[in-house]
Amino acid sequence: MLRTLWPDATIIAIDLETTGKYPLDAEICEMAAVKWRGGQVVDTFQSLIKPVQRMDDFVISIHHITNEMVESAPAIEERLAEFHKFISDGFVFAHMAAFDLGFLTWEFEKARLPLPQYPAFCTSFLSRNINANVANHRLATLAEHFKIDAGSAHRALDDAKTCLGVALKYLEGLGPEAKMSDIQTLQARELPWTRFSIESLTEREHYRTLVRALRDKREVYITYQGGSRPGQARRVFPLGLVRNPEADFLVATDYSDDAEDSKPKRYFLDKVSDCRFTELF
Repeated sequence: MLRTLWPDATIIAIDLETTGKYPLDAEICEMAAVKWRGGQVVDTFQSLIKPVQRMDDFVISIHHITNEMVESAPAIEERLAEFHKFISDGFVFAHMAAFDLGFLTWEFEKARLPLPQYPAFCTSFLSRNINANVANHRLATLAEHFKIDAGSAHRALDDAKTCLGVALKYLEGLGPEAKMSDIQTLQARELPWTRFSIESLTEREHYRTLVRALRDKREVYITYQGGSRPGQARRVFPLGLVRNPEADFLVATDYSDDAEDSKPKRYFLDKVSDCRFTELF
């Protein structure tokens, strides 16, 4: 698989728009993909998705997808299997890939769809390791650097097309003899879909409780072996669970009596040693 020369590979650039930052809490409201094979784009996929919860003004201001626009759109269950099939026969590229893979992996697991077997790639990681001649590694900045027409930023199909354009610039720069394994080496980290599995986390009881709390929007007590109060129980309201190549973490508001403030904080999962629903205390 990774021995494939990149010009012989099927490359699928994807992008999602969502109702918030974190899987398990927020929902997908648009998904798109562009498939490249044999030197050309051979297919595209795009669909608005109607989320269960209405979107707030802040998130609408980012992607400009309104509640009215998605009112008659299909539910995620109606398009997910088709999207899964579309992206499963090649190497997926995304910009800030951990975000997209986190949302999709959760949806695939809920729908009992197998996780794609091809490893994924991130144009942001590639840019950081290859391209020092840009002010930053945002997709819009890279599009301007490479003179790629970015279309409408924060709309899924245009961003997927831009991501593909950026990916091809980096791949072409490596020459036609570069293998996908060479791309992975330059990326400096592996991105198998299993790395973003929520289901695998639930094999441990306290993580299973945490996932339930996120889905049911319930407070929990966590024991955190870090920060200023290591080993003490903290009453928190979970906001998001992020599986990340660097480190998995929980985002939660701390409502403990002795908490310094109630702003959302980041708790690294490997330091969360226990999690229980508040009514059990």
